[in-house]
Amino acid sequence: MAEKILIVDDEESIVTLLEYTIQKAGFQTEVAYDGIEAIRKATTESYDFIVLDLMLPGVEGTEVCKRLRQHKVDTPILMLTAKDEEIDKILGLELGADDYLTKPFSPKEVVARIKAIMRRARKQEESTDVVLTVGSLVIYPEQYEATINDEQLSFTRKEFELLLYLARHEGKVLSRDQLLSSVWNYDFTGDTRIVDVHVSHLREKIEPDTKQPIYIKTVRGLGYKMEDPYK
Repeated sequence: MAEKILIVDDEESIVTLLEYTIQKAGFQTEVAYDGIEAIRKATTESYDFIVLDLMLPGVEGTEVCKRLRQHKVDTPILMLTAKDEEIDKILGLELGADDYLTKPFSPKEVVARIKAIMRRARKQEESTDVVLTVGSLVIYPEQYEATINDEQLSFTRKEFELLLYLARHEGKVLSRDQLLSSVWNYDFTGDTRIVDVHVSHLREKIEPDTKQPIYIKTVRGLGYKMEDPYK
């Protein structure tokens, strides 16, 4: 059965274009024209992917994304927007979107992004990695869960994927560009603030003292490194 994609946009012309292009690529599509309808559909029905416009009537796209992640809907999300403000890009990804595309866009680029994100999501789901332990931090890749000192932690999808990537490369210095490419599969042309934002969030959850981190170390001029503080 073809994978089903939810298109969320209030512009008829864009919806028509996206439906045509996405269906031509072999996917099924459904449409929501406002944020409230999008939340209702995404929390009561099953989709393989969501294409979500940022500017929507009722509830805007960033809030839709936030509420879906709060409801544990981990369906991959590609956000679309007419805005090119950096704060919107960072906010959308920080709230749990998987990628970001600015209007006007090529329909073929939308399909390419959808396929790339879905491939990455499938690869993660098929992972048979055993439990990872770094100091008192225990990570369960298949369950998207982690504990520290036996206390359950809560993460957004991207926070968890970043934590998992750092843990899998324990002891190795990873550049911000490398983390962007590997975790977000996206090139921000040198803008790596989204990585710093997510690292800051991770530190708030796993570090005893965020001012003196013992797990996620900053390597000045190079990037970040996950370390076991007890080794």
